[in-house]
Amino acid sequence: MSVPGFPSPVLPPLALPSPALPAPVVESAADGLATERLAAGAWTDAAVKFGNTFGAVAGFLGILLVVLLVAGRARGRLARPLAVAVFLGPAVLLLAVGLVVPLIRTVYLSLQNDDGTRFVGGENFGWAFTSDSVQKVLVNTLLWLVVAPLVATGLGLVLALLVDRMRGQSVFKSLIFMPMAISLVGASIIFKFVYESRGPGQPQIGLLSQLAVAVGWDDPPNWLLSQPLNTFLLMAVMVWVQTGFAMVVLSAAIKAIPDEVVEAARLDGASGVRLFWYVTVPMIRATVMVVLTTVMIITLKAFDIVRTMTGGNFGTQVLANEMYSQSFVQFNSGRGSALAVLLFLAVLPLVAYNIVQLRKEREVR
Repeated sequence: MSVPGFPSPVLPPLALPSPALPAPVVESAADGLATERLAAGAWTDAAVKFGNTFGAVAGFLGILLVVLLVAGRARGRLARPLAVAVFLGPAVLLLAVGLVVPLIRTVYLSLQNDDGTRFVGGENFGWAFTSDSVQKVLVNTLLWLVVAPLVATGLGLVLALLVDRMRGQSVFKSLIFMPMAISLVGASIIFKFVYESRGPGQPQIGLLSQLAVAVGWDDPPNWLLSQPLNTFLLMAVMVWVQTGFAMVVLSAAIKAIPDEVVEAARLDGASGVRLFWYVTVPMIRATVMVVLTTVMIITLKAFDIVRTMTGGNFGTQVLANEMYSQSFVQFNSGRGSALAVLLFLAVLPLVAYNIVQLRKEREVR
């Protein structure tokens, strides 16, 4: 109300409180915004990686094209040396960058302390052979090296003999060889579901646990925690993957045995087991050894299976996974490099044996 002769008072506007949003709505909005930002960042990161990969491949192909054009136009005395340099140069360069230089650096780091700042000599190798935990790892690795290759090669040989006598052998060989097309990580995930175990009274989704329940075992154990059974269950994954490879190679070797040799043995009275043991096995002995050593090399480098299924826990640790753990989990580059050198020295004789065997086969041919 205004008084004559006096201005009317101006009242400030009333500030009404804004209605507060419920806490779940605010949290949902924040989560949605975070998800959008995360998705946008992932797409950006993927685009950058794709661009870098595409640029690297395009650059390599461009350089290779230019080098080949230059080599193709070369004439006279420079033609042959330039052609040799063009075709061998990239391979030698990649071999040096990807193998020789890392090998030298790994040996160097194996003689250093955990962060590579102090020379310790053979201390890391002494730790590898005297530490109780690493000794268990070496025993596990040796067990893998003996069991998995022998079982895979033996099963491959038996399957090669059986499948070769069946109709539609190509179909069965394809099915048995199919696990080779699966990565060891994929195979490990498959078998992790096979070994899945739940508590008593709960429905079992793991194939092995369900089979145990079907035969009357009401409370099957957690297979991946049961020592030392879990180590052999992990080996089964390697055997499943490598059996197809052994079967295909050994089947080809058996078919390469001359018919005259087999017929002569049968005329002498050999048949069945005697024919297999005294004729087939000696004729394919070199191939059997090559398959066995090849599977041994793959087994020595078994990292994916252990890392995916148990992480090296519960008594399943092997040399390759321990090397990774020391280097990238405990950040001890000295000990990790020492284990890498031991792994390299273990693989080297097997590779050398395979090379010698292949050279002998070429000389015979």
